[in-house]
Amino acid sequence: MTGANHRHGVVVAKIGSSSITTEAGEVDLAAIEKLCAEVAELRRAGKRVVIVTSGAIAAGLPALGMAPAPGRDASTLQAVSAVGQSRLMRVYDDVLARHGLVGGQVLLAPLDFMVRQQYLHARSTLDRLLELGAVPVVNENDAIADDEIRFGDNDRLAALVAHLVRADLLVLLTDTPGLLTADPRLDAGASLIEEILEVDHELERMAGGAGTVRGSGGMASKLAAAKIAAWSGVQAVIASSRRPGVLVDAVEGRAGVGTVVRPKPKRLPARKLWIAFAVGAAGTIIVDEGARTAVVERNVSLLPAGVVGVQGSFAADEAVEVATPDGTVFAKGLARIGATALRGVAGMRTADLPDGVPHEVIHRDDLVVLP
Repeated sequence: MTGANHRHGVVVAKIGSSSITTEAGEVDLAAIEKLCAEVAELRRAGKRVVIVTSGAIAAGLPALGMAPAPGRDASTLQAVSAVGQSRLMRVYDDVLARHGLVGGQVLLAPLDFMVRQQYLHARSTLDRLLELGAVPVVNENDAIADDEIRFGDNDRLAALVAHLVRADLLVLLTDTPGLLTADPRLDAGASLIEEILEVDHELERMAGGAGTVRGSGGMASKLAAAKIAAWSGVQAVIASSRRPGVLVDAVEGRAGVGTVVRPKPKRLPARKLWIAFAVGAAGTIIVDEGARTAVVERNVSLLPAGVVGVQGSFAADEAVEVATPDGTVFAKGLARIGATALRGVAGMRTADLPDGVPHEVIHRDDLVVLP
């Protein structure tokens, strides 16, 4: 599997809280040392590397004399992350400097991916950092993140960053060897799934829920991130942060490095990627079979005539899911008509719509069919 993979230009390496904190909940210097040494090795091989890191809260707690404890309120955690972020960055700066590298802090929020101008601005900043030879060190902007719209874990952030910088490879470093056939804590016979061609519901069920006490993302969020990457045309590898030479092995495509998730041949454009994965749904539009077929097979806009039900209280321009009457969600998009108005025109043919009502409930440019 080597050869073709040697051409990886930009590599995004994501390391989670559980991998860069000790059992006591403090930043694990040795883990950052290992990661940065491997980043330096990739740089010597001509790769550009972006690090996506968690750990600001873990770095902030001891500075404030606080112990890790689940269930703290959001404003306390945001304050702790503000104290910890600069301390975490100091560790990265010092360790990268020992390898002759310069780190550059980039803090991103979900709006940076939803607003086109912000998106292009973030892309140009990251591109310029890479051109200048720096190693961008990215984290969610926790200190000011709105609780309603946040990534929630850095796996999804890393996948969106991989799309942003047009990466060839996303490496999600975790505390297990990859996606396993079962939970190794419950099943001694659990084995590594080495390759995934399509992330389906069966795999998502197998991945289960959240991870450790110290990390917010479990295997489910790794798989969700790999799915975003696949839709972006980016290959993803879920692997153990403790494996020696893990980043180089992932780039080289060595067998057994972890779980490799193959990219889709067709990249989803940035706007559709935001709609599918970066924006939360504010409601659901239920449609009949005719509308489902038209949307899925003919790539057309969703019209009021096909709407049979409306759930939630969304406004125009908010994201909504599109489902069949049995509740199966098959698409997501930005509604051009708010929920209240839509209830009034559901089922109407275009010719019968009142003046001023948009003819499309969701325009096809704002509509993404989900697998």
